[in-house]
Amino acid sequence: MANSTEPQAERGHRTIHAGGRWLAASSGATRDILDPADALPFAVVAEGDEKDTDLAVAAARTAFDDGPWPHTPVAERAALLRRVADLLVRDRERLGLLESRDAGKTVEEGRVDIDCVADAFRYFADLVAGEAPGRVVDAGSPEIHSVVVHEPVGVCAMITPWNYPLLQASWKIAPALAAGNTFVIKPSEITPLTTVALIDLLVEAGLPTGVAGIVTGPGHTVGARLAEHPDVDLVSFTGGLVSGTKVAQAAAVTVKKVALELGGKNPNVVFADACETDEGFDTAVDQALNAAFIHSGQVCSAGGRLIVEESVRERFVAELARRARKIRLGRGTEDGVECGPLVSEQQRAKTEDFVASALAEGAVLRCGGKRPEPSPERPEGGYFYEPTVLDQCHREMRVVREEVFGPVLTVETFRTEDEAVALANDTEYGLAGAVWTADAGRARRVAGRLRHGTVWINDFHPYLPQAEWGGFGKSGVGRELGPAGLAEYRESKHVYQNLAPKPVRWFTG
Repeated sequence: MANSTEPQAERGHRTIHAGGRWLAASSGATRDILDPADALPFAVVAEGDEKDTDLAVAAARTAFDDGPWPHTPVAERAALLRRVADLLVRDRERLGLLESRDAGKTVEEGRVDIDCVADAFRYFADLVAGEAPGRVVDAGSPEIHSVVVHEPVGVCAMITPWNYPLLQASWKIAPALAAGNTFVIKPSEITPLTTVALIDLLVEAGLPTGVAGIVTGPGHTVGARLAEHPDVDLVSFTGGLVSGTKVAQAAAVTVKKVALELGGKNPNVVFADACETDEGFDTAVDQALNAAFIHSGQVCSAGGRLIVEESVRERFVAELARRARKIRLGRGTEDGVECGPLVSEQQRAKTEDFVASALAEGAVLRCGGKRPEPSPERPEGGYFYEPTVLDQCHREMRVVREEVFGPVLTVETFRTEDEAVALANDTEYGLAGAVWTADAGRARRVAGRLRHGTVWINDFHPYLPQAEWGGFGKSGVGRELGPAGLAEYRESKHVYQNLAPKPVRWFTG
């Protein structure tokens, strides 16, 4: 068996980690990992199945029931998380490049992701280190000592998506470890490499054997087994609505805790007064581009619905389309590239289908809507698609209702504040949204009325690890990040101590 500190490049396809060992799949199956910029394989991983999943869960169960981690002092757990953050900083360039090649994003985006991952580990380290050991409850008597304490849930199953592989993994792993849990993670089968690398860093930082497990493999085998497994105490899933519903159904059989982050259809509301000055107009247009086209729109909080006041629509959309045409597409590792490919041929085909349906339903194409011509920085086999702006859209269009997860921006218009709010809330999702206005009172009113888990005012996309992330409606249940993100990985226990026990005499016999 491979040693747990063996570098990934030398480990080859042994990417299943269970009980402190790196293993090949029990079936011997492997999967090629493709670079989405040219569709060529550049790594090989194990293709695990239910048997491998059972092995990893058993190791995590033993580590939780019999190992030291759940009982390790909080200060020591926090110190380990800080060591992990330091290792992430040390390996920033290597991991940023790996994230770029794996997911197709630019190297600079990959580097920023690594910074955010390190921030998450540091935040949860500081959060648990600064907590009181328990919440004292006033029982109304000096003879009673009553306290509510928090304990780890147990074995946590984590299922993460392909768009932000390491970032989404860290939002689950960091609070789970801070709380004293063990875990088994299943990264997306098409972007698993940085999550595998993170397991190496956890081991290097000194995490006890068996606490961290990973099974690389598909959702219908590995993910499904994790969700239903009787020895798993919590399942945390980030991904699509259909898959998330299946996870919740499977988890319900064993009544385990469930946390689901299921994406969104996020409105970016622009009032005319935000565009009254040249600077305001330029900023709002620039941020609308960022909202829709960062990482080729493959972001759960992407501002893919531009809802702009009618009086400035034509000027705004014309400038938006002009700038969108100039976005430099290419391989994320190339200097000067601003936007990479989609993650897979399947994702590009899905995007093309959305655009075709929108045009058939009456949308007006302002730019994009096709694959770009191949070039030295855009190999012919890559999954590239031009940033696309669709004007004159309405709520009945499929492209407006459903999550595209591609570089597609739809444009709707409004005349009144009430109409803007109604449009922004007219979605079955509720993850994030933004309002652009120079009127401070309007900003607060609209933000208060939007039914979305995060609302930005005159900004789009930033998040803070100390602020909860999650959504309303079909965007999911539970929260990641912030104190509530830590609470997801804990159970509350009330300890009631009678300091002067005496007979109750309820029964007289």
